[in-house]
Amino acid sequence: MAKILVVDDEVGIRELLQEILRDEGYDVAQAENAASAREARQNFQPDLILLDIWMPDTDGISLLKEWAAGGPLDAPVIMMSGHGSIDTAIEAVRFGALDFLEKPIALQKLLATVKRGLQRQTNKPRQHPLSLSAFRSAALRDLRKRLEQMAQKCRQILLRTGPGSLAELCARSLHASGTPWLDLGNLHQPLDLGTLEDAKGGLLFVEELQRLGRAQQKNLAFALERLERYDLHLLMATTSTPEQLLTEGWEPGLIARLFDISLVSPSLLELKDEVPEIVSRLLIHFSESGETPSRRLGSAALHALRNTPWGGGFGELKAAIRSLALGALNEEISADEVVRFVSRNANAALALPLDLPLREARESFERMYFEHHLQLEDGNITRLAEKTGLERTHLYRKLKQLGIQVGRRQGDA
Repeated sequence: MAKILVVDDEVGIRELLQEILRDEGYDVAQAENAASAREARQNFQPDLILLDIWMPDTDGISLLKEWAAGGPLDAPVIMMSGHGSIDTAIEAVRFGALDFLEKPIALQKLLATVKRGLQRQTNKPRQHPLSLSAFRSAALRDLRKRLEQMAQKCRQILLRTGPGSLAELCARSLHASGTPWLDLGNLHQPLDLGTLEDAKGGLLFVEELQRLGRAQQKNLAFALERLERYDLHLLMATTSTPEQLLTEGWEPGLIARLFDISLVSPSLLELKDEVPEIVSRLLIHFSESGETPSRRLGSAALHALRNTPWGGGFGELKAAIRSLALGALNEEISADEVVRFVSRNANAALALPLDLPLREARESFERMYFEHHLQLEDGNITRLAEKTGLERTHLYRKLKQLGIQVGRRQGDA
């Protein structure tokens, strides 16, 4: 059943259009303004949008421009207006609208335009929901453009990244819909020609070179020699330098080939502002694929996730969101659930060695304790003082003593 979003500030028009379209067998959702339209577009994932131009907070043309700035529209947009003009229609089409309907809208024209829009959407190849092209972030769009530009000339790309790798997101962006996907890091038996034949035209993926054993390194070398023959692309990632891999026993010739074409990629630690959008996409993906029930996150929960240092990268974040979605008792995952989950994982990761002298062990614990809560509070000293029960002057002195650098935020002085 095709999903249609109707965006109009007049409740009568919204309900009339919803009734007509539901009678035609469509699943219809309503939005009364730009804010609710943004939320519905993300959560409802419509196949087509009917968008009114004249709305009180943000007009339809501005909203269309906003969506178009995030990359190709993932659903056709049909503009509606009772005060239309040729110039307005031309502007709407220039920014990606499929068509323009004048109010009052004739029933037959409405249905014909909707049908045409949905046919176009059906014929359009669907992107993987975790592709970089699905995001509005300028940083992620730039990364996608660099990857696609390199992939046009090269069959292998190595991402050189720090902790917090976005390797899978990058690989999903290069992976053509409907073609094979082969994770060489999960392949433990020897790679043969039959396996490559089955993967023909697809993408080979290695999330982290450093994790490959000797047999998997041989598989990688075997695949490198045959990328052209089997029309394959290979995307790899590593936090290691060539020298580090060499000391771990990798063949020098293989290392030279792997680092021949590389791209310095930002990590999730550098892109913390993009975490809320990535998390929202993950929840939609898990729900639509049937892996988890439908879940959503409130602003406080998203804030906690944003301020968590995801050193394990996209894989760690994806596992955390899947676990939270499966374990949540309500449709909205609470901030308390997020903080409890993140803190428990952080505490496990920050286990102290027990052979330190007492004073050093205490200082190590205090340093990790304050760094953890400073991260969760986004560097806000006032909130950190309230949480830890310390007076701010004493807190500053303690942080300085532990070697923790903080900048005084506006409002903290």
